[in-house]
Amino acid sequence: MFNNIFDSHAHYDSEAFNDDRKELVSALPERGVCGIINCASDMASALTSLEIADEFDFVYAACGVHPHEADKCKSGYLPVLKKLCMEEKCVAVGEIGLDYHYDFSPRDIQKKVFEQQIVLAKELDLPIIVHDREAHEDTMTLLKRYKPKGVVHCFSGSPEMAKEVVKLGMYIGLGGAVTFRNARKPREVAGIVPDEFLLIETDCPYMTPVPFRGQRCDSSFIPYTAEVIAEVRGTTAQSILDLTRKNANTLFGLEL
Repeated sequence: MFNNIFDSHAHYDSEAFNDDRKELVSALPERGVCGIINCASDMASALTSLEIADEFDFVYAACGVHPHEADKCKSGYLPVLKKLCMEEKCVAVGEIGLDYHYDFSPRDIQKKVFEQQIVLAKELDLPIIVHDREAHEDTMTLLKRYKPKGVVHCFSGSPEMAKEVVKLGMYIGLGGAVTFRNARKPREVAGIVPDEFLLIETDCPYMTPVPFRGQRCDSSFIPYTAEVIAEVRGTTAQSILDLTRKNANTLFGLEL
């Protein structure tokens, strides 16, 4: 059995886990899971993420406003978010960023809210967890301007963009997409990220790796992703898990 599984991006606050959340999360350590970062998408899910983190020693929270929710931010949201981010088990500001695929929020508002949260993370000396979908240029512009610490999760950019992210000292998060049949670009990225900047994730309940696509994902599926990354990098899945656990501890300031 694999061990040292650190899921750097999960959503156990999702309704998909409402029927069995406690039972499922409680059983994950028996399946080799040692750590989880549960990422919020808005203020309500930030509170739920903190509640889940308080319930389980190996779960930590990231608090932030997802670009889909950016236009719902009221004028006084930042002080409230700051207070949540100062809770003991909050280790990052996230998930935050830009999404130009769905455009559920106007792009100017997305950029404004993303920038505000980067500034907050810098003030609190916390890493950020970045959502970037079809918004590579604007995402990189802000990252280069502020140079925050953090990770671009579920990385969907080119190998060249990955190199630019790493130059900023930021991490690359890879998940189930590397196992998909048409995953040429994610696999190329998996092959070039330096050891010290690689993280692994699920984005559960989404992005379930092959051979379980279509099922609800959870952190115990990570070894399937690790096996593909290991094949690309010429190593073993357990070595990838050991490495990404170490990197997650470093980025999020943990000792798991």
